Amino acid sequence: MTIAPDNAQRGASHLYRAMRDFVHSTDDTLPGKFEITKEGIVLDMMSPSKPHELTVLRVRKRLERVMPEALVAHTGEPDVEDEPEGVMRRPDVMVISETEMEGDGSFDPRSLVAAVEIVSRSNPDNDWVSKLRDYPLIGVPVYAIFDPRTGTGAVLTDIHPTPDGPRYATRKDFVYGEDVTIGDWTISTEDLPLYQEP
Repeated sequence: MTIAPDNAQRGASHLYRAMRDFVHSTDDTLPGKFEITKEGIVLDMMSPSKPHELTVLRVRKRLERVMPEALVAHTGEPDVEDEPEGVMRRPDVMVISETEMEGDGSFDPRSLVAAVEIVSRSNPDNDWVSKLRDYPLIGVPVYAIFDPRTGTGAVLTDIHPTPDGPRYATRKDFVYGEDVTIGDWTISTEDLPLYQEP
């Protein structure tokens, strides 16, 4: 059976809304964190560890010390959502204008100044592969990754078109202990914790 492009889009939109309704219905009832990617629903079953959460806290505080007061390094809800692309994510830290936080609904990904992710021990490909594809697709201009498994990270910028869709053109790798620039602000990566071997 052949489906016309507008019907295909309508079907994709219907499927996305069904996945979003499922994710919202599980809030606070099932363990883990649900997000929607181009492949479908992703579940990180593990509760965030102390090193993960301490990294989130330290990165957030360091960013807020150097950013203008009108910007915040927000952690938590709501999600960042691009319904036409079928993507709903919740970055560990979102650099966003405080005024963009007013009102109801999800954040428009194009309103973010930057998204910061701390790599999960249980699902590192979610940060290093899926989000590396999804964030430029939905227009997040800066994506910073901190990896407590290795004490390294990367900042990705300059979205450009490719045959596989929008991708970041510039990648600057860093090692914990170095200063790192996210957007217009430079912070220290000293004293960020590493995951310990189980």
